[in-house]
Amino acid sequence: MFNNQTILITGGTGSFGKKYTQIILEKYKPKKIIIFSRDELKQFEMQQTFNDPCMRYFIGDVRDASRLLEAMEGVDYVIHAAAMKQVPAAEYNPMECIKTNIYGAENVIKASIKNNVKKVIALSTDKAANPINLYGSTKLASDKLFVAANNMVGQRETRFSVVRYGNVVGSRGSVIPFFRKLIANGAKELPITHADMTRFMITLRQGVEFVLKDFERMQGGEIFIPKIPSMYMTELAKAIAPELPHKIVGIRPGEKLHEIMCPADDSHLTLEFEDHYVICPTIQFAHHCDFTKNRLGEEGKPVEQGFEYNSGNNEDWLTHETLLQMAEEVDPM
Repeated sequence: MFNNQTILITGGTGSFGKKYTQIILEKYKPKKIIIFSRDELKQFEMQQTFNDPCMRYFIGDVRDASRLLEAMEGVDYVIHAAAMKQVPAAEYNPMECIKTNIYGAENVIKASIKNNVKKVIALSTDKAANPINLYGSTKLASDKLFVAANNMVGQRETRFSVVRYGNVVGSRGSVIPFFRKLIANGAKELPITHADMTRFMITLRQGVEFVLKDFERMQGGEIFIPKIPSMYMTELAKAIAPELPHKIVGIRPGEKLHEIMCPADDSHLTLEFEDHYVICPTIQFAHHCDFTKNRLGEEGKPVEQGFEYNSGNNEDWLTHETLLQMAEEVDPM
């Protein structure tokens, strides 16, 4: 699908962008991979690892509509990974979060349509489902923009979908590197916000491969959610450092006890497939699709009314051994 095609990744110097680039280069022979991001140092560092002749590095910000329009010329596929993601930073700098996560999403959509991009997938987060913090709220708005964009394309072939998943094991700023840094610095205990807190867990490779598959599956307007395991944060801490006690520090502002990926309020729109869920768009104007059967021929069925995919009521739970195996597979990028 991606052979001799041009792919642009916004926020491409992040953990996802680097892993996505690695896997694309392993599996395909793309015409170009364009890394679009605003940090010249991160681009320089990424170029030391990814210097294939097909690689292109564009300095730019998703807030800059004209630069995006220029960068997307001739692009076939777009992965929108750029976002302001830190919950406390978003709460303290709300307009900056809105400019990047909402206005930036609008700019990506408009540039994609004007350049006749074939398919666009925007990365979302479990925090966008029933959001209680600004970051999650802006990502929900972004999700809505990308889903609705399918009604703006007219006769063009451009299609937009969203992928939503949970905590990425070992990614920059996540809990496992945080705990390991504390341990390396001689910590005598590990901070836990709440004894019952749970999170969905996925590796970068799993996330990238899910997105790759969703490019093949998508018809436009779907929110794709992988079926992934949950874990108690206390169990995660025990797996990382079984000998250290825990200190309960309380739930931080804007944090949930359990994360949700398919809200109960969307159960009438939710389809269950073998290894994932799809939340269908609430409105279809331009392109009417039967989402129960995707472009790969996979068939889904409606979930029960009131169904909620919640990290606390998940049927799939990580063991200590599986978590440690996932953590060991993380590349030191």
